[in-house]
Amino acid sequence: MAPALEPLTHGLWAATAPAAPATVALSGDLRADVAVVGAGYTGLSAALTLAEAGAKVVVIEAREIGFGGAGRNVGLVNAGMWVMPDELPKVLGPVHGERLLQVLGNGPAEVFARVDKHAIPCELRREGTLHCAVGEAGVRELRDRAQQWQGRGADVQLLDAAETRRMVGTDAYPMALLDRRAGVIQPLAYVRGLATAAVAAGVDIRCESPVEQIAAANDQWRVTTTGGSVTAPRVIMATDAYTKGPWEIIRKEQVYLPYFNCATTPLPENILRHILPEGHGAWDTAEVLSSFRMDAAGRLVFGSVGALRGPAQGVHSGWGQRAMTRLFPALRGIGFEHEWYGYIGMTEDNLPRFHRFADGVVGVSGYNGRGIAPGTVMGRILAEHVLGKLSEDDLPLPVTTPQEAKHRTAKEVYYEAGAAVLHAVEHRF
Repeated sequence: MAPALEPLTHGLWAATAPAAPATVALSGDLRADVAVVGAGYTGLSAALTLAEAGAKVVVIEAREIGFGGAGRNVGLVNAGMWVMPDELPKVLGPVHGERLLQVLGNGPAEVFARVDKHAIPCELRREGTLHCAVGEAGVRELRDRAQQWQGRGADVQLLDAAETRRMVGTDAYPMALLDRRAGVIQPLAYVRGLATAAVAAGVDIRCESPVEQIAAANDQWRVTTTGGSVTAPRVIMATDAYTKGPWEIIRKEQVYLPYFNCATTPLPENILRHILPEGHGAWDTAEVLSSFRMDAAGRLVFGSVGALRGPAQGVHSGWGQRAMTRLFPALRGIGFEHEWYGYIGMTEDNLPRFHRFADGVVGVSGYNGRGIAPGTVMGRILAEHVLGKLSEDDLPLPVTTPQEAKHRTAKEVYYEAGAAVLHAVEHRF
């Protein structure tokens, strides 16, 4: 039996998600058409796509299905990236930039289609998300973002203060951007559902099997763990910000941004009618942002930047109570039932990376807090590339060489400590 996920890392999601499919650790020497390292959104989406095309696939996971960001995030299924739509082609070039905008703009629809096809029980809501403006700078940002997405035909709409108040349940925001392409999901339930679908399609998933070495063996690759190995001509690296072992540069090219969530007890009906009454997920434009959404049982999940460890755990939890009740005074006196945190991997330009680590070894990483839809999409794209359906020239990302992020350790200390200092004093007076 797999070990239980920890309350401070997976919190509400581990407590409410359906069980993952049963797995065993890797033992013996297996052969496959493709070895996939990592059982998160990217790895399982790739494995499922490959298996549906008839490939023999083994997924190797160091811990448990959804152990990394897939099992810890807020659960907002957003379209696109943080980067403004018009800026993205300037960074990646017009060809790759517009391709990436198109595939990620359609990303939520791809998630929804996966859920529907495999009947994944994951509390999916398709009403959209609300990006809420903080101050005049936030209003300007949302106006620009709306104009740029609408110019590409996206179904997004600016809401005035009154409509924002009605749909969010607070008068704290003068404007919001409604993105009808988006939605919310129980993130650990979704990744476990992908795993269940992959197993049904013939994928062999091996958990509790940290990879120690990936070495060339004639025209093949041998992926080795303590208990066994998988030999395959193709390897997909899908470990992202939680990478350890071979090609740990995937982790080192990203700066950790800690993020925590707190969930209330289930709220009474008279309160639920006024806070996010239509089921949207929301987040704001503040530099140290807040996010909030409801789960299926009516718990408000409220989050921000910070790590729930050491003295900072109490700091962030206390801030969460203050910030939540400032937005929604009716929640005064309602406590948190679950608290948990994880890490977002941030690249220097806030965009994902496609890497060819060696001939036959590829991966995409660096989702910058947008893992659900991009991970699902990029897993499918990686599979199609490995199957020979998409050449490197046809991918939505250029081939890049991984490089360690500059001043990575210092930035990580700054982000974690800075969030704790801010949350220690904010909303106290």
